[in-house]
Amino acid sequence: MTATSTPASTPAAKTTTDRTASVRKTDIYNDPAFNYAQFWTGRDYEHHAEVIALRRLLRGRRFEHAVDVGGGFGRLSVILAEYADRVTLADPSTQQLELSERIFPGQSFIERKLMDAAHLDFADESADLVTLIRVLHHLPDPAPEFRELARILRPGGLAVVEVANSAHAANRIRHLMRGQRISRLAVDLRSEESRRRGTAPYFNHHPETIRRDLSAVRLDVLAVLSVSNLRHPVIKSMVPERAMLAVERAAQHRLARLYFGPSAFFLLRKRAA
Repeated sequence: MTATSTPASTPAAKTTTDRTASVRKTDIYNDPAFNYAQFWTGRDYEHHAEVIALRRLLRGRRFEHAVDVGGGFGRLSVILAEYADRVTLADPSTQQLELSERIFPGQSFIERKLMDAAHLDFADESADLVTLIRVLHHLPDPAPEFRELARILRPGGLAVVEVANSAHAANRIRHLMRGQRISRLAVDLRSEESRRRGTAPYFNHHPETIRRDLSAVRLDVLAVLSVSNLRHPVIKSMVPERAMLAVERAAQHRLARLYFGPSAFFLLRKRAA
């Protein structure tokens, strides 16, 4: 699954109460009016923050086969290629896979496959690294995707799952000022109009809920990083990117236990049955 543009502002985010109500619609990710590569224009800090996190979690490791599930145009697939002999970019959008071929031509070590994250066309236990990054934003209930991820991962294999974090520091402050608690359910960030128009799902998740759901499919957390900790328009407009990334490198591990940033990266290992 691939990310979409930021949803229109909404007076109040809607909490999902029925975690099985939404049906996956993958055709929305072929919108010709949306170019995911252009989405990253002006988001260099966020991209580099995610690269820092991914390299930190994979440092010193080597894999035979890595699968980048919902990898879009391959933004992070090329990073996985630093650690794996073979990388498969799996995405449900023909548009994104074609964009990948244009942006990263001649990358013969990256195989591109058209598939939905909930229906991965790989044999059981055929991968030893699987990543799911910038995907949970689009899943009100990621249980089917987690089951597939665990199915294709060999026992002892590793996964990196990124959580669009509803419990980040700024949101906790907002809820505290309103006398509210952070919901443990997925929170729909779309406006009412966006929901009526059937735009792409856009959800945040509580990291402890995601951690529990991952454990249910035998994926145990080895490490957590807090990512994109300085992602705020005011900070980005005032602080040089190099300085922001220096702080990011120092903060990712230190702030992880607080789930401080808007994104949390989990490094997981599949336990034996």
